[in-house]
Amino acid sequence: MMHLDEHPDVLEWSSEEIIIPYRSPIDRKLHRYFPDFFVKKRDKNGVVESLLIEVKPYAQTRQPTLMETRNQKPTRRYVKEVMTWGINSAKWKAAEEYCKDRKWKFVIMTEKELGINANGF
Repeated sequence: MMHLDEHPDVLEWSSEEIIIPYRSPIDRKLHRYFPDFFVKKRDKNGVVESLLIEVKPYAQTRQPTLMETRNQKPTRRYVKEVMTWGINSAKWKAAEEYCKDRKWKFVIMTEKELGINANGF
């Protein structure tokens, strides 16, 4: 966040202040999604752009690998990964539509884009 405070091209930013409704594929109920950051910045050509940014571990940005279930019950871990993927996908679809309506960009950032390893350092 210091990077956002100190970057000369960042005009304004906020954290978890935008609320986007989405329908969960798990319980079919309407929920509220709070993307991690809203950033208004000037691009390299001087054009002002607005972004919604979600920060997630890289592993949570990929669909879980299909399990071979030959007479095996899915593991709890696999079920949780599938549920997390479903919920995240619903949130991100809602965020993309929200941004499209406003001519904003929706960006998912992982440790790879942030230049950190999986344990945060």
